[in-house]
Amino acid sequence: MTGDTRVVAVLGPTNTGKTTYAVERMLGHRTGIIGLPLRLLAREVYDRIVAARGPSVVALVTGEERIVPPRTQYWVCTVEAMPQGMGCDFLAVDEIQLCADPERGHVFTDRLLRARGLHETLFLGADTMRGTIRELVPQAQFIQRERMSTLTYLGPKKISRMRPRSAIVGFSVENVYAIAELIRRQKGGAAVVMGALSPRTRNAQVEMYQNGDVDFLVATDAIGMGLNLDVDHVAFSSLTKFDGRRMRPLAPNELAQIAGRAGRGMKDGTFGVTGDAPALEDGVAQAIMDHRFTPLKKLNWRNHALQFGSIDRLIATLEVMPGHEMLTRAREADDLGALKALGQVAEVVARCTDGPSVKLLWDVCRIPDFRGISHAEHADLLETIFNYLHELGKIPDDWLAQQIKRIDRTDGDIDALSKRLAFIRTWTYVAQRKGWTIDECHWRGQARSVEDRLSDALHECLTQRFVDRRTSVLLRRLGQKEAMVAEVSNTGEVTVEGEFVGRLEGFRFSQDRGTGDAETKTIKTAALQALAPQFHLRADRFYNAPDTEIDFTEQGGLMWGKDAVGKLVAGADALKPQVEVFVDDVAGPEVAQKVQRRLQHFIDRKVAALFEPLLNLSRDETLEGLARGFAFQMVEGLGVLPRASVADDVKALDQDARGALRKHGIRFGQFTIFMPLLLKPAPTRLRLVLWSLAQGVQNFPESPPPGLVTIPADTSAPTGADTMSGYRIAGERAIRIDMLERLADMLRAENSRAGFEATADMLSITGMTLEQFADLMQGLGYKAEKAERVKIKAASQDAKPDTDAPAEDAPAAPVHGTTAVATDTPKAEAPAAPASETEPTTEGAADAADAADATPEMEVFYTFTWGRPARNAGATNRRSGDDRPQGKGKGKPGGKGKRGGPRGNKGQGPQKFSARPPKPEKKIDPDNPFAAALMGLKDTK
Repeated sequence: MTGDTRVVAVLGPTNTGKTTYAVERMLGHRTGIIGLPLRLLAREVYDRIVAARGPSVVALVTGEERIVPPRTQYWVCTVEAMPQGMGCDFLAVDEIQLCADPERGHVFTDRLLRARGLHETLFLGADTMRGTIRELVPQAQFIQRERMSTLTYLGPKKISRMRPRSAIVGFSVENVYAIAELIRRQKGGAAVVMGALSPRTRNAQVEMYQNGDVDFLVATDAIGMGLNLDVDHVAFSSLTKFDGRRMRPLAPNELAQIAGRAGRGMKDGTFGVTGDAPALEDGVAQAIMDHRFTPLKKLNWRNHALQFGSIDRLIATLEVMPGHEMLTRAREADDLGALKALGQVAEVVARCTDGPSVKLLWDVCRIPDFRGISHAEHADLLETIFNYLHELGKIPDDWLAQQIKRIDRTDGDIDALSKRLAFIRTWTYVAQRKGWTIDECHWRGQARSVEDRLSDALHECLTQRFVDRRTSVLLRRLGQKEAMVAEVSNTGEVTVEGEFVGRLEGFRFSQDRGTGDAETKTIKTAALQALAPQFHLRADRFYNAPDTEIDFTEQGGLMWGKDAVGKLVAGADALKPQVEVFVDDVAGPEVAQKVQRRLQHFIDRKVAALFEPLLNLSRDETLEGLARGFAFQMVEGLGVLPRASVADDVKALDQDARGALRKHGIRFGQFTIFMPLLLKPAPTRLRLVLWSLAQGVQNFPESPPPGLVTIPADTSAPTGADTMSGYRIAGERAIRIDMLERLADMLRAENSRAGFEATADMLSITGMTLEQFADLMQGLGYKAEKAERVKIKAASQDAKPDTDAPAEDAPAAPVHGTTAVATDTPKAEAPAAPASETEPTTEGAADAADAADATPEMEVFYTFTWGRPARNAGATNRRSGDDRPQGKGKGKPGGKGKRGGPRGNKGQGPQKFSARPPKPEKKIDPDNPFAAALMGLKDTK
C-alpha cells in the first residue's frame, strides 16, 4: 500500500452519479485508467469518452477486445484487464463492493490494496465498504453521495399487469427466456440483456428498448452493474440464484444493487416481485428503500506475489493465507483448478522445468472457461495451447484457423448461437494476448469479425423469438390520443401504423391471429378502431357496384367478388328470399343497412330475370278455375312438377286450360310437367337455393354440371332435390327430365308387353352403355332380362348375298343365361355343293378342322318388358299416374312388335260381340299419353 496519492472512496447507493463523477475526474487529468466490472459497462463508458475526446486517445481493453491507439491517454478496462505499473495520473475502480464476490472478489481486493494513480485514486461503490476501506486503506478520504431519486417498493404484481418501461430480472437463462416469451405474447415483446451476450448483441437489444420498439426488458443481474437504462420499475422473478456452487438467497444489498436501476436521474423508480417470487419481507423492502445494509466484514483475497520456480511452488503461493483479519482466502478459482489439473499431466510437468515455462503455463491457465462445457475439456484445450506455445513459440495458424472456422456459422437457434459466441470468446481472448499468434492483427480481426456476425445473428434470433413488433406498436399507439392510421390494400390487407393486422373480407375484419388471447385482443381493438372510416368508404363503393360484381353461392351465400357479404334466408314466399348481412358491429347500423338494401336489390333482380316465365305465369289474370290453380302449383314447384304428384289435376284440365298454360311455356311430359326455359343452368342453380331455403335444408344440394344428360344418383340428397335439379333418379343414375321425355317418345313405339331391345337412338340420347341403360330402365319400372347370342358379323363387301336362304335364318337363337333357347323357325338346308367340291383336299380338310374348332363370338343383349303387373290378363292399364310409356302393343300379350311373339289373329286378339248399340265416339285428346295408340286403333277400324 502506498500513500503517495490522493485516495478517495465515493460511496452511496445506485443512481448517485458515481461513474459519471469518476469519468469527469479522469478527463481532468492528462492520463487515466478506469476499471469497470463488466465489459458491457466498459464499452458504454468507452463510447462516452470517445464522444468527448475522440478515438485517437482512448483505449478499450477487456478480455476479448483490445483497442489501443498509439497516443492513448485514457484507458477504459474491465477490472481484470487493467494494466499495472503504467503510472497514470488518475485511476478509478467501479463497484468496489465486489471485493466480497466469491468468484471475482480477489481481483477487486487486489486493486483496492495495490492499484493507485499518481495523483488521484477513486474507489466507487456501496456504502457497505466504508468500514473495510477505512481499515485497509487508512489514508482514504470518503465522499458520500445521495440517490438523486426515490425508490419505492410496490409489492407483487403479475407480468400481465406490468406497466411499460419495466425490467423483469431472472437469474438463469431458462428463466429469462420463459419470461421474455410470456411478455411477447401479452405485451408485444421484450429486449433481453444478459452478461453472456456480446457487447454488440447487448447494445442492439438495449437500443431496441431505449428507442421504444419494446417497452419491457428481461435481464439477469448484469443490469445491476452500472448500466444506465431508462427503467421505471424493476421486478424480481426470483429471490435466489446459483452462485456457481449452490442455490442461495440474494442478500438485501444485492437486491438493492439491481432494484436501484429503476429511476434514473431525477426520475423516481419502483421495484417489486412477480411470477413465483414471494413478497419481500417488510424489513428487507424498507432497507432497500432507505439504503441501509449490513457492512461488509470480509473481503476475498489471493496472493499477488507469485513464485514461478515450479508448478508446485506456484500453487503454494496461490494458496497462501491472508495476513489480515478482514481478508479471507478466495475459494479455488477456475485458473487455479486448471493449473492443478495440468500439473498432473506428465508432458506438461516435463516442459515446466524453469520459471518462464511455469509463467507461460500460468498465463495459459488464466484463459477463462467461456464455453463452460466441463473442467476436463477446458483443461485439454489449455494443454494443447500450452504445448504449441512452449514448443513453437506461437499457436499455428492452420490449427487456429480450423478452430475458428468450425464456429463461423450463423445458422441455428438462440442456444446454438449463444454457444458459438461463448466459443469464439475463447479465441478472441487468445488473439488478444501479445506474442501468442504469428499475426496478431489478423487473428484479432478474424475473431472479432466472427463474433460480430454471431452477435448480429443472435440479436436477430432474439428479436424474432421475443419481439412482436406489430403488437408492440399497436399497444403503444393505443395509449396515445392521436388517431391511428389504417390502410386497406386492393387485396383487402389491413395495415395499422404500417403493421399488417389482418384482412378486410367484405365488411368483416378477419384479423391475423396472435399467439395468445391478449395479443389477439390487442390486434382487434387497434384494427377496428382504425377501420371505422374505412367501412363507410367501402359501403359506398359496394352500393354503387354493378350486379356483375355480386353473386350467390350454391349454399345461399352472397359474395362481393371473393368476399362473403351476406347470406340468403327464407322469406314468406320461396321467390322472395330475404338477406342477412355480414357486417362487423363497429361499422355501425348505417353501413349494415346500406349493405342490406344493395343485396336485397340484387337478389330481387336476379329472381325476376331468371324466373321471368314463372313470374309472368303467377301474374296472368286471364287464367281461371283449374288452370289458375294449376299455375299456382307450378309457381310453388318453381317450374318443375313430377306428373305423378299432380296426375288428377292434369286429368281434370280441359283443352282450353292446357292451351292457356302452354302459352306460358309449360310442357306436359310423360314423367314431368316443366317449363323448359327454367331447366337452363342459371335458373336451376337459383331454384335449388330457393327450394333449399323454403325446405329448411341444412346442406344445400349442388346443381349438376351443365350439359350432362345423366349424372350419378345422390342418395344422400333430400327428397325432391333431383326434381329441382332438373333430373329424375332411375336406378344408379339420374336422367335429365327433358331427355327423359324424348326417351319416352321412343318407348311409345315399342311393344312393352312382348319385350323389346334398346335401339342405338336410345343409347345415343342417354349417352349410356347398354348395362347402364338397363339399370336406367329398371329404375323407370321396366324389367330387363339379360341374354347372350352369337354375334352377327358384318358381311364382306366381296360376298354376294344368298338369296335362296330364308330371312329367318339370319339371327341365331338367343341364349338366356347359360341355357340355349330353341327357335321355332326351321333351319334352311344348305345347297348341294358341286361334285368337284365334295372331294376332300388337304387344304379343305384343314380349313374344316379350324372351322369346327373355332368358338362363335357372343354378344349380350337385354329384353325390356313393363315391370308393373296388370290388374287382369289382356287388360290395358290406363291409370293416370302410370309412368309406363303407352304405345304400340299396349297391354296386349300378343301385340305386334319388332320382336314380338306369335302373330295370332294379326295382333287383333280374340273377337268380341255385343247386342248393345255402339257408343258415340269420344274426341281423342292430343295431349293424352295414349293418343298415338288410340289413333292407330282408329285407323285399323
